[in-house]
Amino acid sequence: MKAGLRTVRLELAEPLRISRSTMSFRDAVWLAVEHDGVTGHGEAVTSVFYRLDTETLERHLAAVGKDLARFPDPESALEALRTGDSAGVDVPAAVTAAAEAALLDLVGKRSGRPVHRLLGTAAPPVAATARTIGITSLSHAAAQARCLVASGFEVIKVKAGTPDPEDDVERVRVVRDAAPHVRLLLDPNGAWTAAQARALLPRFADLGVEAVEQPLAPGDPEALGALAERSPLPVIADEDAVDLEDVRRLAGRVQGVNVKLAKCGGVHAALRIAEAIDGSGTELMLGCLTASSLGLAPAVHLADRARWADLDGHLLLAHDPWTGIGGGDGVVHPSGRPGLGVRKAWAPGDVA
Repeated sequence: MKAGLRTVRLELAEPLRISRSTMSFRDAVWLAVEHDGVTGHGEAVTSVFYRLDTETLERHLAAVGKDLARFPDPESALEALRTGDSAGVDVPAAVTAAAEAALLDLVGKRSGRPVHRLLGTAAPPVAATARTIGITSLSHAAAQARCLVASGFEVIKVKAGTPDPEDDVERVRVVRDAAPHVRLLLDPNGAWTAAQARALLPRFADLGVEAVEQPLAPGDPEALGALAERSPLPVIADEDAVDLEDVRRLAGRVQGVNVKLAKCGGVHAALRIAEAIDGSGTELMLGCLTASSLGLAPAVHLADRARWADLDGHLLLAHDPWTGIGGGDGVVHPSGRPGLGVRKAWAPGDVA
């Protein structure tokens, strides 16, 4: 097998503001793995929060690509990755996830099967995805909500965590007025103190918010569990639920965990998390970083296993360089083609 890298910039359609930052673009590093004339693809994206810059991703993905040459075929490489028998001890989870995605794509193409079938699911997963509204003006939030409802979205996630909590309450109120029948999720990205959360959550529950992600700053899972025990709406751990060890500490104490393949290490790591929380009272949310359809596709093949799907990262882009998972109407699903089922999309200005 041989591997190659390509780095591209993913521009957002508009800047996305959350409680700790505002983002207008991300770099994506694409890993292509070729064997016997067939190529599989995976993607890793930069993240300030997870300390992943472009150089770090390129360096680790190049090392992983070189290591793949020691395997006779992608099937054995995928098995080694799944069991942890692969080179590198400090490989970022996002790099492992991208390498696994490329191998799954390649193995699926070689066998003529979509990834969800490789994972034991016969029917293509179909899920209503949340669509994020960032911290923005009340009028813009309301306009976005109306537009999303008109497009078919049934779930909207509202970002929160402004210096004035009343601004968050009003933003949720105008979104609720503009979209009275949608399911609402709330995400302060760890911006509140425990006292603020206790005061605010009943008000958001009265506005019909279905669940709140990571209301408290990460680093104190005990406090998050104590808040969840008394919260009038479900609490979903995100930044406090990075990997399997984190999730085991929180299982049964919070109502949900947001599993992102880039932070846990990929599809098989996510499946281990799902198994660990089964029957605990803690349910699965599948989330994502802002990425292309290539980066989102592995999670889409798992979407039927989650109570909440938040797989809209590709929908936030000005131009998605890949296609194949849908989502523009509020529903994500695999294309049915072998492997991840994605293809390169035409970019503005491309010539056939």
